[in-house]
Amino acid sequence: MFIIAPLSNQNPDMAMSDNPKNTNAMPSQKDRSSKNEQLPYRSGEFMFDAEISPRVPRVGKNTLSIKLKTVDGEPIDNASISAIAEMPAMGTMAAMRAPADMEQVGPGEYKGSFEPYMEGSWPLTLEIAAPGIAPRRVNFDLATGREGIQLSSGASRTDGTSVMEEAPPGAVTLDSRRTQMIGVKKALAEVRSLTRSIRLVGKVDYDQTVISDVSLKFDGWIGELYADAVGKVVQKGEPLFTVYSPELLSAQQEYLALKKRAGASNSLLSAARKRLLLWDMAAKEIAALEQRGTPFDYVVIRAPRTGVLVSKNIVEGSSHRAGMTLLRIADVSQLWVEADAYEADLTLIRTGMRASVSLPHVNDTQHDTTVSFIYPFVDAATRTARIRFELANPDGELKPDMYAQATLIADLDERLAVPEEAVIIAGQTRYVFEDIGDGRFAPRKVKTGVRADGYIEIVDGLSEGDCVVTSGNFLIASESRLKAGIDQW
Repeated sequence: MFIIAPLSNQNPDMAMSDNPKNTNAMPSQKDRSSKNEQLPYRSGEFMFDAEISPRVPRVGKNTLSIKLKTVDGEPIDNASISAIAEMPAMGTMAAMRAPADMEQVGPGEYKGSFEPYMEGSWPLTLEIAAPGIAPRRVNFDLATGREGIQLSSGASRTDGTSVMEEAPPGAVTLDSRRTQMIGVKKALAEVRSLTRSIRLVGKVDYDQTVISDVSLKFDGWIGELYADAVGKVVQKGEPLFTVYSPELLSAQQEYLALKKRAGASNSLLSAARKRLLLWDMAAKEIAALEQRGTPFDYVVIRAPRTGVLVSKNIVEGSSHRAGMTLLRIADVSQLWVEADAYEADLTLIRTGMRASVSLPHVNDTQHDTTVSFIYPFVDAATRTARIRFELANPDGELKPDMYAQATLIADLDERLAVPEEAVIIAGQTRYVFEDIGDGRFAPRKVKTGVRADGYIEIVDGLSEGDCVVTSGNFLIASESRLKAGIDQW
């Protein structure tokens, strides 16, 4: 007689496993459930979960639990896990570290404890390595007094069939409360028409093309002086002074002798007359000389142009050698304004560009003009180049050496740009923080171009429509640099 116990009273898994001949033993229901369990995070070839006990981290002892599997659902044993919570440095206080000694407590399960020393933010960094799998680094946002931990970088989150974008190194996760507390504001990277206002300072100067110097081509002595004071207005052809010169007297005598000589060569007569003209005797003085028949002791020297006497180096009775500058006459009906432009602005300035010139001390009058000339060199001391503008001055309101300001509007066409305050300068590198969704902000290294109208051009690193942080980004950066160790920060 045989008694067969009902299968319902036996452990079917044990029954099958106790039979040494059963080589097709099925995994237990517990094993199958564990293998099919969906873990919330993936980094590289690792699937994992991370939990904190208590749920709200506290000052003192906290327990970190990690489950680790392959992408096929197999538990990973003998993994090496480094877990460190680190409070950022604040002022003179150095950064504080709270490491957790992780130990395996079951198939693919690891636990360790860590002890934050004080209240605050303690970003958690996990470094996971296992035989045959590339190591990975994952960052979580953790703070005492706030429930749970939030993934910030190094992994992607899985929710059934949906997969979040993997946060890059250095990303920071902020809940809505913290976002509001630190005043985070955002703006889109947009292609926009940029114009840049370039402000230059300079002074009014004489138009160098309408200045004449009065000098003698022979040695002489000044007789009567009509242009007797600097600032005097003279008209073209108006007498300036009279001059006596033995050479000029001899030239007059030679000309008169040729005129009186019968059969004198026309070429000799023309040469004698030309000599008097080149020595600044006016045609009407030569006509008067012919009519008089005797040379003038003192010959009148007349103004070569209409203008203002701006320099005077003679008095009555003074003697001067040939070539010395006696007077300088400048036409002030048109003046120059010469302003200094920095090297960085020179690429935006073109000849013919419209400009507005103002003289703050002359009723702040605005004069519309254009860039007439850009000097082809840079001053070695100031690292600036001179830009010239031409202004009409029919009423004489403008005076040389007056202080002037010039404003140019450079049209930069359409360029991808973000507000200037979005860009963080770190040495020679520029960063922005992009909002990548779900309260996560990732640092993006960008290459910047020109600044204009409160915006800065983005040459590389962002695309149109990307959302960047414009306020609160420095507080985000202070936390991000601890998580990713960004160069130059």
